[in-house]
Amino acid sequence: MMDILLVEDEISRAMIVKDALEEEGYEVAIARDGQDGIDRYFKEHPSLVIADVMMPGIDGFEMVRRIRRIDKEVPVLFLSARSSVDDIVCGFELGANDYLRKPFSLRELIVRVKALMMKSKVETEAASFHELGLYTFYPSTQTLHVGGEEIELSFKESELLRLLCENGNLPVNTKDILLELWGNDSFYNTRSLHVFITKLRHKLEKDPRIRILNVRGIGYKLSVG
Repeated sequence: MMDILLVEDEISRAMIVKDALEEEGYEVAIARDGQDGIDRYFKEHPSLVIADVMMPGIDGFEMVRRIRRIDKEVPVLFLSARSSVDDIVCGFELGANDYLRKPFSLRELIVRVKALMMKSKVETEAASFHELGLYTFYPSTQTLHVGGEEIELSFKESELLRLLCENGNLPVNTKDILLELWGNDSFYNTRSLHVFITKLRHKLEKDPRIRILNVRGIGYKLSVG
């Protein structure tokens, strides 16, 4: 999982910020506009999004609006020369966790990034686990534990299992899964979902009571027992 996704259309500024953050030990990916930011978000699954507001095409506000439709948790820090009260309020209403006015010092940016990353880490570590028959599933570490063995899950495997666990005995709609984990419900992504379901079934096969059922015309549900 990528540490930070930096969405900034001014490449010289982006490289300066990227270098400063990497000196602090973070792994940083750069997107050059809002659409690129959305695409890289789904590809990289960053722990933090830093986004300029004023960009060509899809601006930072609209980009975060779209991300928040499927991810309410990832911390977002807006960077903007637009510093009116209305702009700042709009940013926070869209789900921003912090808002830094341009021009800003790199030192201040780093302090704010560290605070957001630490808060996110604490919240993640405090997240609940799920008991599934002989297994214990930890979404925060993307692992399954069974009989003293630790089984690592990929990001999509973990997120898919989390969705199934959180829905209890109710099925999760296939379209909802695809929009949340892939960003669209294309035929190609539907086939990819089937592959990940098969992978999860294989990793849960140590307890035959656990089944991931295909609910015809709806989606999938988790059954234990």
